[in-house]
Amino acid sequence: MPNILLIKTSSLGDVVHNLPVVSDIHARFPRARIDWVVEEAYRDIVGMHPGVRRAIPVALRRWLRNVLKPAHWREFGQFRRALSGMRYDCVIDTQGLIKSALLAQAASGTRHGYAGRSAREPLAAKFYDVTHEVARDLHAVVRNRRLTAMALGYELPAALDYGIVMPSGAGPIDLPRPYCVLLHATSRADKLWPEPAWERLGHALARQGFAAILPWGDGAERARSERIAHALPHSVVPPALGILGVAALLAGAHAVIGVDTGLTHLAAALGRPGVAIYCGTHPGLTGVYAAQGAQVRNLGGTRMAPEVAEVLTAFDEVAGGDPA
Repeated sequence: MPNILLIKTSSLGDVVHNLPVVSDIHARFPRARIDWVVEEAYRDIVGMHPGVRRAIPVALRRWLRNVLKPAHWREFGQFRRALSGMRYDCVIDTQGLIKSALLAQAASGTRHGYAGRSAREPLAAKFYDVTHEVARDLHAVVRNRRLTAMALGYELPAALDYGIVMPSGAGPIDLPRPYCVLLHATSRADKLWPEPAWERLGHALARQGFAAILPWGDGAERARSERIAHALPHSVVPPALGILGVAALLAGAHAVIGVDTGLTHLAAALGRPGVAIYCGTHPGLTGVYAAQGAQVRNLGGTRMAPEVAEVLTAFDEVAGGDPA
């Protein structure tokens, strides 16, 4: 029964892209014991995969904002103790960054990672015991799966399975049915789709019988949700939700339409039909990547925001038909 440690700390989309690795490992080693080092904000996402024994949180983003704070050093000590006493048969860093490679150094076991030409930060390869060449022109999901298959010596399964299960009691608030989730918020201004476009899209969805649900994460996002919702019939701005609450909201949607944000990737992992809108980035290597049988479309690219008509056409292709 192999003991395996995965390291993929952030961001949300990257963590989602690594979930199929757990399913792949269990397909080959059904009794494997898998731990996963992940940023504290995404611990619950990792915990949604029943194949993960322990989600071990780190807080690198918070710690690095003030490296001299004693409380942060105590928390890092707790992280080290969480790894102590466990000898891993294989430690696999699918992040390929110097910071993730250094986290791998805290674990006991043979450390695997990308070779210098394959890693996002080539210097990271110096910290691994074994390195593997994985082409950089592959989608992130495929790269993660191939690296892990090489590290553990198995043939990559044909089926793609994110493997996550909604925990009991994580259901969303009462909402009008059927509904579509509109994910308008993202981390960079150049990734935003214009508010008038969301309004036109929402009106078109309302004519098809769908309510628009507009979640948010901070004050500015809430204000944008409220502005868009004010212009739409049958729209809802939900209260603040934790990551599991948002996941439940996505899981109950007829479809999800979102910009380049981790929640759009999470919706695809949950098997929801979806349309991903790219305005400031290109979806080629990190676009929404659905499991077999799920229907998603990636539209747009860097400085190539799609038109509302394109989004509606894609929506009809992936989620059209009777809204009931």
